[in-house]
Order: sequence, then C-alpha cells, then structure tokens
Amino acid sequence: MGTTTMKKTRGTRRLALALSAGALCLFATERSAEAQEILLTGPLAGAPAVRKLRLYREGRFEIAPAASFTLLDEYQRTILFGARLNYNITDWLGIGAFGTFGAIKIPTGLSDNVQAENKNRRCRDGNGNFVGTSTDCKLTAVNQGPDFTEQIGGFDWMVSPQITAVPFRGKLALFQSIYLDTDLYFFAGPAFVGVSERKECDPAKGTDCDTPDSFKKESRVAIAPSFGLGFTFYVNKWNAIGFEWRGLPFAWNTGGFDTKGGGKDSEFPDNKITSDDQQFRFNQMLTISYNFYFPQDYRVSE
Repeated sequence: MGTTTMKKTRGTRRLALALSAGALCLFATERSAEAQEILLTGPLAGAPAVRKLRLYREGRFEIAPAASFTLLDEYQRTILFGARLNYNITDWLGIGAFGTFGAIKIPTGLSDNVQAENKNRRCRDGNGNFVGTSTDCKLTAVNQGPDFTEQIGGFDWMVSPQITAVPFRGKLALFQSIYLDTDLYFFAGPAFVGVSERKECDPAKGTDCDTPDSFKKESRVAIAPSFGLGFTFYVNKWNAIGFEWRGLPFAWNTGGFDTKGGGKDSEFPDNKITSDDQQFRFNQMLTISYNFYFPQDYRVSE
C-alpha cells in the first residue's frame, strides 16, 4: 500500500513539472511576440534598411566605351567596338541605348576546313567559274563559291534602345583587403542589327546561283529583341568597370547555304537563295566596358 502511494506521488510531481515547463514556454513565446510587435511599432518603424548609402546611379549620366565579342559562332567571330549611354532616373532604374560596330571579323576553324575541302574538290577554275563534273561538285554548286570565307554572314553593327533595372547591389571583397561596391543589373529593349549575308538569287528570275557573282553579299537590317544582365564594379566616385552578357535572337543565313524553300513545308533545298534560307539563331555577345558617370560626385542617402 505504501509503495503504491509513493508511485502515485511521483507521477503527480512529474505531471506538475511538465505542466509548469509548458506554461513557461508558452509565456516566453507570448513575450517574444509582444517584443516583436513593439519593435515593429517603435521608433524604428519606417526607417530605411540602410543609411548613408552611396547612390552611384541616381540622377547621373553614364557613358561607357565598350568592346564586345560574339559567342558560339559557327563560321565567323566578330569583335565590335561601341558605347553605352544611360541616364539613371533612380538608383535602380535607367534608360538609354547601346550601339556597336563590327570592326574585326575572324573566320572560325570550321570555315577554314570547309574552304580547304572546297579547294581539294577543284569544282571551279581560277576565275571561280563552275567546271566540276563529279557528283560532289554538282551537289555543292549552289552552296559553295570560289572562297567560302567570302560568302559567310557577318555581324556589321547594332543599335539598341533599352531599359536598365538594378535590383541587387552590395560589396565585393578581393583577397579580404580590397572592397568594391558592385551591382547586378538587367536590361532589355528592341535591337536594330545590320548584317551582311549572301544576296538572293533565283534561276527562274534569270539570276543563277552557281556563278561567282551569286556568292557576293548584301546588307540588310534585322529587328530583334535584345536582353541580358551585367555586373558593375565601382572603382571610385565616377568610374567603374562593367561586364555584361547579351542575347540577340533572330533569323539569318550565316553560311550562305540553300537549306529551305522547297518540298513539303519548304523544308528542303530549292536551288535558290531567298529569305526562306534564313535560320533562327540565338546570337550572343560578351561586352567589357569602362564607365564614366556625370556629375562626378554621387549622392549619399540619409
């Protein structure tokens, strides 16, 4: 009987301790919630997240000389030189334009290999006239001229009005001793792109597509969306280094080939060069710039 009474007493004590601990946890939670509510409605309510923030962009013009390099090219790489002009309405929003000119064009290794094979076939004489009798020559007469590197499409120039949004900014630490203010920005807008590609020819209209003249190029303007992202690293109050990636998707004939226009759904060669032979390409470029900001001094937030 005594043993049973002692067990009941111990069980009652344990239950009382458990209830006390639960009450303390609940009370602490309520006190934390009350403290949080006081913080949100206290003197810091409505205060900015950061004080004395350096506003590198707000109310300033940006002039950025730039060099661009095309990426993932099949037949020809292009190095372009230009500039970006922006007016930053706020520290996170700007409007402006980007323009560039294709100054240096370098055929890729693939183009060199195609031209080497083109020479080995000896389908043309010294004047570029078609003289081949083999099946290979006849199959490529419309697609390969005297010099393949002279018929491939070229990226000549581009102008793009754009809107820039800057959602992220912070500091970058180099070697734990050098700290640079930096931001990540996105941009988008329409682009007007000048390209050179093989001119149109159609035997039915009296322009043969296997003569030397038929492999010459002509210029046109393509309109495409332009978008991308970039990083800005601020060197001092009015200078910065910029890196950005840009996408320019549009259709053009990069190789000067007859690829479409005939057969079912025009998906087969038709022995002529027209706009049907322009294929969609997701063109890309990388740009490096050195940015100047005016006025030369930035504003500091409260």
